[in-house]
Amino acid sequence: MSSSVRSTLKENGFAWLLLLPSLVFLALFTLYPMWKTGKISFYQSDLATPIPTFTGWDNYSRMLDDSVFRQVIGNNLWFALATVPASILLGMVMAIFADKAIHAKSWVRISFFYPNLIPMIAAANVWLFIYTPQYGLLSRITVWFNAEGMNLLGNPDTVMGALAFMMIWKEAGYFMIFYLAGLQNIPKDLYESANVDGVSRFVVFRRITFPLLMPTTLFVMIIALTNSFKLVDHLWIMTKGGPDNSSSLLLFYIFETAFSFYDQGMAGALTVVMIGILLILSCAQFFGLDKRIHYR
Repeated sequence: MSSSVRSTLKENGFAWLLLLPSLVFLALFTLYPMWKTGKISFYQSDLATPIPTFTGWDNYSRMLDDSVFRQVIGNNLWFALATVPASILLGMVMAIFADKAIHAKSWVRISFFYPNLIPMIAAANVWLFIYTPQYGLLSRITVWFNAEGMNLLGNPDTVMGALAFMMIWKEAGYFMIFYLAGLQNIPKDLYESANVDGVSRFVVFRRITFPLLMPTTLFVMIIALTNSFKLVDHLWIMTKGGPDNSSSLLLFYIFETAFSFYDQGMAGALTVVMIGILLILSCAQFFGLDKRIHYR
């Protein structure tokens, strides 16, 4: 064996040794649970069958016939469409404002980011107080204007909008941090040249800022889309999926199926479907936008 081959093997072996602890944790806490979930989805495993029984695709066929599942999928898609674009747009605007702020720049950034520091359970309780009918802050304000108190969380037509508004408030500051980092990487001489040429701020944003922020936008879009499907804490505090499953999201439905109805097989099938939906949407975003993005 030549010295160059031995040197390459030694370097690769050292690299794999450095990666080994991370690979072990990845296998134990990600890959193995995914394999176990996929396996249990082909079994009937509930209170009626203490010993799991192989049923093939029965869980998936029952899932497609379940009207609640179809409603939950519609709720989650609506929630994603309401929160993802708005959170990204607001995060970008906040980042541009915080980057250009002349006075108290640090305080501006902290105030924008502060909602993300609040634990989800605490934030849900705060907004539950705001939305509570008759005694909540929003209802008291409407009473001042001689209007009836609103029950946003108890109305199927308004509950998803109320939850989406809360999530936009919660996540926009988190996305602002990524956009602030992206703004720091844009060469300042581009703005100086545009200023010398007398280009308007809108044209500067459309021709310089926005195109060069597209790599950050792609990353943030994938994170925001994933977050819109993995939320469950606030539902447990605020609505528990009601009224009449109007606010139930996919992960909350999986939680109920697994730990309230004790149907492990169906919960596994629902989890596989959720992972499949996220993979499809993330790949569509990545491969659809990656070729249109300017990385340099």
